[in-house]
Amino acid sequence: MATERSRTTSVARVLQVCLHLLVAGLLALAVARAVLTGRGDGDPAAVAAAASAMAAVYAVGPKLAAVHRSRRGAALWLALLGVTWAGLLVATQDAVWLAFPLYFLELHLLGRRGGLTAVALTAAGAIAAWSWHQHAFNAAAAIGPALGAAVATATVLGYQALYRESEERRGLIDELTAARADLAAAHHAAGVLAERERLAREIHDTLAQSLSSIQLLLRAAQRALPERTEAAAGYVEQARQAAQDNLDEARRFVRALTPPALDGDPLSVALERLCATTAAHSGLPVHLHVSGDQVRLPAAQEVALLRIAQSALGNTVRHAQASRAEVTLSYMEGEVALDVFDDGAGFDPLAVAGRTGGEGGFGLPSMRARARALGGSFTVESAPGEGTALAVQLPIGPEAGS
Repeated sequence: MATERSRTTSVARVLQVCLHLLVAGLLALAVARAVLTGRGDGDPAAVAAAASAMAAVYAVGPKLAAVHRSRRGAALWLALLGVTWAGLLVATQDAVWLAFPLYFLELHLLGRRGGLTAVALTAAGAIAAWSWHQHAFNAAAAIGPALGAAVATATVLGYQALYRESEERRGLIDELTAARADLAAAHHAAGVLAERERLAREIHDTLAQSLSSIQLLLRAAQRALPERTEAAAGYVEQARQAAQDNLDEARRFVRALTPPALDGDPLSVALERLCATTAAHSGLPVHLHVSGDQVRLPAAQEVALLRIAQSALGNTVRHAQASRAEVTLSYMEGEVALDVFDDGAGFDPLAVAGRTGGEGGFGLPSMRARARALGGSFTVESAPGEGTALAVQLPIGPEAGS
């Protein structure tokens, strides 16, 4: 953008220099023709004096700040310049040529309405002076100044239109650049929020669940001491193993690898290991049932189903007061389903639908978000005193089983 603006400024400066050179050249030509050839109606000395006066007035104008700042200052300078040009017109008919650069000055400094009026007056003056020097009026006397005025007007107005269009385009580009920056910032913020949500789900479904299990095991060990030291030692060993699993999960966050619970094993094996671990840590019987022809799912789907099962069983252990839990993995044509059932205390799903944080408030939204992110569905059925059933269905893509 700065390059385009500097390019426009450079073009304007080049045009100004060319206009100055044109005025200087035409003044020098008028004086040279009067001195060398005797051309002109008056004394060559008068021509030189009038040309010098006009050159002096013209040279002062660009240096006056008032000429650039206000239209009134420009009009006064152009009026004084017109007086000196009129004096030169009286001295020689060659001064008619100077009408052409004057057109550009008037159109540039006086605006459209004032500039067109000044151009018309200048053209009329040039035609009148030429006819006066020729002692006759003819078509040639009018065509030259009028054609020059038309060319100058078309050139200046066309340039101004292009300049306005360029400024509008520059403004649009600035707005587009700002909009792109805002959009990039919005995308970055959305990415940060999405990553935070993903990490929150991962931590809730893994580290938080395991820490909760460790807490339960340590409480059991505390209750067993000092009478049942062997039982307490068993609880402590289970807590140590859970802590080791937690450490593996934490390292996975750093390495961003596949969950250690899978580690290349089929999903059913990982779920069997999860059920056994949950049963060992909590004392709650947990059974896995697998139906259908097993196929290897994409890693994202296997991770999602495993995490949902972890979160569901963690809620069962902490809140359900259940006597048993059942996990069912079903492979069907075009989809895979995971169902987790317990015969515990149950709850009212509508009562916790608006809760997104705190104890028990993040698990259901997290599980639902995981399923929807993969184009699946998530439902929960429960009522106080009637247990809880969670169901997840995910579509099986064409890459499944590869």
